[in-house]
Amino acid sequence: MKFNIKDVAQKAGVSISTVSRVINSSKPVKQKTKDKVLDAIEELGYRPNAIARSLKVKHTKSIGIMTPDIANQFYPEVVRGIEDVANMYEYSIFLCNTDLNEEKELQYFAELEEKQIDGLIFLGNHVSKELRNEMESADIPVVLIGGKATGIPSVTINNEKAAKDAVDFLLNRNHRRIGIITGKMKDPMMGQARLKGYQKALEEKGIEVKEELVIEGGYRYKSGYDGAKRLMALKVPPTAIFVCSDEMAIGACRAILEDGHEIPKDVAIVGFDNVDISGKVYPSLSTIGQPMYEMGAIAMRLLTKILHNESIGASDIVLDYEVIEREST
Repeated sequence: MKFNIKDVAQKAGVSISTVSRVINSSKPVKQKTKDKVLDAIEELGYRPNAIARSLKVKHTKSIGIMTPDIANQFYPEVVRGIEDVANMYEYSIFLCNTDLNEEKELQYFAELEEKQIDGLIFLGNHVSKELRNEMESADIPVVLIGGKATGIPSVTINNEKAAKDAVDFLLNRNHRRIGIITGKMKDPMMGQARLKGYQKALEEKGIEVKEELVIEGGYRYKSGYDGAKRLMALKVPPTAIFVCSDEMAIGACRAILEDGHEIPKDVAIVGFDNVDISGKVYPSLSTIGQPMYEMGAIAMRLLTKILHNESIGASDIVLDYEVIEREST
């Protein structure tokens, strides 16, 4: 049976990153811990990746990318921006799909560290405490896309203001009973910041924020579909719904049309992201347009500056967005 680095970590009772540091001598490890790792390696007969182990040069010209869901149309466009700039500077990339699973994030980070990547771009709105600890202990520059964390450079938009603008867009069309399908509430951007923008827009108009109109969604089509079903089943359904991602918004549209309602006559829909399909479905989706490709390209350029010890100016880069009106409103 062939064992991997995760098996060694479990056997020794340490993190995958600790095993990687013992193998590569990349960071100091307490002797007692080191002995436990070496004993586990010997007992299991683990043989580290020969290529990764032999990389003794200072730079490997490789970049890690961690994305929460490559099937979500938002992320491939961002990754394309990263890859195009990476190619310009002759960096290769390792792409890891984490499925929003914190354990997978930790495992991939350890594996990327073992490969001795020069830098990491993390896509997503939430960095777990455990992953943050690993990032801080590893000597690897990190840039975030879509989220913020103290001390880590980031590229994002003002999610709260963008959400407020989306709801203001609906308010200006005389909608007063507006529902929202959020991201996960633990998510500081798609969940918390966009909900706060929704609340602020209503409060400025003197409209009460009603709990029944706030539905916690996720990131995928089905959560938008289910959320819209719940909102439209209310005794008094909303006349408009702000949905915090286009993929969820498309699911919401399907649910509404299935139930015999018309969009936008009976209920208007505004999404968020402006993924490619949002302009191709019928009715086409009004949405907040994020500069997805530019986010990736700017993040990669920021990382190259860090790697070459160039001045980066502001470490948190906030890009512009736009409200895009289409048939759903």
